[in-house]
Amino acid sequence: MNKRTIKDIDVYDKSVIVRVDFNVPVIDGKITDDNRIVEAMPTIKYLLEKGAKIILMSHLGRPEGKPNKKYSLKIVSQRVQELLPDNKVIMAKDVTGTDAKEKAKKLKMGQVLILENLRFDAREEENDKTFCKELASLAEVYVNDAFGTAHRKHASTYGVAKLLPNAIGFLIEKELNLICGSIENPKRPFVGILGGAKVKDKIGIIDSLLNTVDTLIIGGGMAYTFLSAKGYKIGNSLFDESNVKTAKDLMKKAEEKGVNLLLPVDFVETPNFDDVINYRYTKDENISDGYEGVDIGKKSIKLFSKVVKKAKTVIWNGPVGVFEKKEFAVGTYAIAKKLTKVKGTTIIGGGDSASAVINMGLADKMTHISTGGGASLKLFEGKVLPGVDVIDNI
Repeated sequence: MNKRTIKDIDVYDKSVIVRVDFNVPVIDGKITDDNRIVEAMPTIKYLLEKGAKIILMSHLGRPEGKPNKKYSLKIVSQRVQELLPDNKVIMAKDVTGTDAKEKAKKLKMGQVLILENLRFDAREEENDKTFCKELASLAEVYVNDAFGTAHRKHASTYGVAKLLPNAIGFLIEKELNLICGSIENPKRPFVGILGGAKVKDKIGIIDSLLNTVDTLIIGGGMAYTFLSAKGYKIGNSLFDESNVKTAKDLMKKAEEKGVNLLLPVDFVETPNFDDVINYRYTKDENISDGYEGVDIGKKSIKLFSKVVKKAKTVIWNGPVGVFEKKEFAVGTYAIAKKLTKVKGTTIIGGGDSASAVINMGLADKMTHISTGGGASLKLFEGKVLPGVDVIDNI
C-alpha cells in the first residue's frame, strides 16, 4: 500500500478534519459497545501529540437527512472526553452551520471539536459539492480513519478528500495491511468461512475467494440454496431461488480450482424461526417438511472444526446460525472457539461475525476484528474502497 498516512503530513498548529466511524450501538441512552471509538484513539492521540487542532466528523444511525435527537453525537462526545481526559472535547450544535464554524475558528492546539451527526444533512450521502466545500472550509488537512464507511462515496469519505491535503489514519492502515495482506499472501492452509442469509449478497466474495483459499466453508442461511442445488430437501429454510444456478456454477468452479467447498452435513431444525423449544437435530443434510434450519449440527461442527484446526490463515464473515438466539448460536460459538486455537492469522470480517465474537468474550483471542463489515467484504471481494482510493499516494 502506498497511500499517504498521517505520519507523512505536517499537522502542527493546523486544523485537521478527521472522518471517524463512531456509529456505535446506543440502547436506552447508553453506548453498549464503544469498540469503534476506542479503535480511533491511536490516530486522534497521535495528531494531538503532533500539535493538531482536531475536528471529528461521523454519522450515527439512520436519521434520514434531518436532525433527530435520538441520533445526536452528544453521547459519543462524552465518551470521547472520558478517553481523552487531558484534552478539551467540544461538541458542535450543527454540522456546518454557524455554531460549527465559530467553534472551528476558535479551536486551539490540543483541543477536539466534534461536529453533529453528518447524516442530519441529506447532502452527506449525496456527496453534494457544496456540502463538501462547507466541510473542507473548516480545516486545512483531511484524514480518513473511518474504515467502516470507506466503501461509501459520501461527502465526508470522498468529496472532502479531493479539496484538502489528505491522508489515512492508523485504523484504516491497519485494516488494509491485515486484510489485504492475508488475502494476497496467506500462510496456508488458507480457510474462508462465509455465512449470511442470501447467496446474492456473497456471490462476488465467494467467486473471488475461490481463486485464493484452500477450503471455503459455507454456512448460515445461504447454505440451504447450495444444498437445494445439490438436490437436498431444505423444508422452509431460507432459499434464494433466483441464484440456484449461480450456486451450481460456484460449486463447479470450486471443483475446477481444486478448492474444498464445504457445506453443512447436518442441522438444527425448528418448526418456526422463533420456536426455541421444539427444535431438534437432523440426521443428515435434509431438512424436514414444515421445518427450517437455524444452526449447523454436531457433525458439521466436527467437520468444520477439523479443517479450521489445521489452518494457518482464516477469514470469517457471517455466523453459521441464528446466533441472536442462544439456542441456535451453538455452531457459531463452536467455530469461534476453534478459531482461538488457530496457530496463525484469524480475521473476523466485521458485521454479525464481529458482534458474535465480541459477545462471546473472544475478541482478544483473534488476530483482528474488522470495524467495518461492508468495507471488509469489499476487500474480501478484491474491490477498491472509494474512501481509500481517493487518498493521494506517497
